[in-house]
Amino acid sequence: MKKILAILVLGMIMTSCDQEKTAYVDTSKLIQEYREMEDMEAEFTTKSDSVRQQLDAAASEFQQEVEEYQANMNTMSQSDRQEKEQELMRKQQMLQQQQQAQGGQLRAQSDAAVDSIVKKVKNYVQEYGEENGYTYIFGSNDSANSIMFAKDGKDLTQEILEKLNAEYDAN
Repeated sequence: MKKILAILVLGMIMTSCDQEKTAYVDTSKLIQEYREMEDMEAEFTTKSDSVRQQLDAAASEFQQEVEEYQANMNTMSQSDRQEKEQELMRKQQMLQQQQQAQGGQLRAQSDAAVDSIVKKVKNYVQEYGEENGYTYIFGSNDSANSIMFAKDGKDLTQEILEKLNAEYDAN
C-alpha cells in the first residue's frame, strides 16, 4: 500500500513538473518601441520630405508656367493658345504620374522594410521562447487580441524589447 501511494505521489509530482510555460508580448508596443523600427520610420520620413520638396518645386514651376500663359493668352492666336493648353495638360498629367509613381515606390519600400522588421521580431520572439523554455508566447495588440486575460508577470514585452534594442544597438 505504501508503494502504491509513493508511486501515485511520484506520478503527481512528475505531471505537475511537466506544465507548459506560457507568456505573452504586446506586439504593438514591441514593434513601435523597437529602435530599428524608429530608425526606419525616421529614414522614410526624411525620404518622404525630400520627395515632397522635389514634387512641390515641380508643381510650383508648373503653376508659374500656367500663370504666365494666363497673363499672355489674350495676345496669342487661337492655334497658339490651343497648342499651349495641350502642352500644359501634358505637363500636368506627367506631374501627377510622377507624384503617384514616387509615392507608390516610397510606400512599397516602406512596406518591405516594415515587413522585414516584423519578421525579425517574430524570429527573435521564437528564439527567445525556445531558449527560455516557453511552450507558448502569445501576441497581443489593439486590433486582434488573442489574450482575454493574462496574469501579472506573464508579459515579456519589456524584457524582449530591451534585449532586441540591445542587440540592435550592438550592430
